[in-house]
Amino acid sequence: MVIAKEQKIKPHIIVGLSGASGVIYGIRLLEACRELACCHVHLICTKQAKQNIQLETNYTIEQVNELADYVYDNENLASSVASGSFPIDGMVVLPCSIKTLSAIAHSYTNSLLIRAADVCRKERRKLILAPREMPLHTGHLENMLRLSRDNCIIMPPSPGFYHMPTSIDDLLNHVVGKVLDLFHFEHNLYQRWKTK
Repeated sequence: MVIAKEQKIKPHIIVGLSGASGVIYGIRLLEACRELACCHVHLICTKQAKQNIQLETNYTIEQVNELADYVYDNENLASSVASGSFPIDGMVVLPCSIKTLSAIAHSYTNSLLIRAADVCRKERRKLILAPREMPLHTGHLENMLRLSRDNCIIMPPSPGFYHMPTSIDDLLNHVVGKVLDLFHFEHNLYQRWKTK
């Protein structure tokens, strides 16, 4: 009798980049996932995110797409990730615009990114939303509370300073490392808290 060796199957994660400022956070997450080879990355990028990539970074859309294993057109609601039968382990929207957060909170699935997030909600899969907005008014907070009550993780990109960051990369890596922690992916992107 031949017994197959147990293989570690890499999880499938959707990374959504929406139109909030701070798209570099999402790009750094894509880079980290590629460097760590910790998962298969499915990328959905909104039109506004593509504009922000050009406005805020030195990356091209093609370079960002190359960091993912699979890339989807945000207008194609017939994509595989739009179905609950497609085996996805979780999703992160980084950055998450308030428009996107509101649409997810109210299941307004007019794009693939929103539909994929809605599928994660209905299938009880991990959904991490990183709203990049301040200050917040009551409507923003109520939408976040609504999502949190539905087991979504609300994770504003708020880097810590206890590790004495000396560069923008240090700040980016802290936030991205916290996202990877939520998926239980091993990394050394930031120095963990230690008491003296």
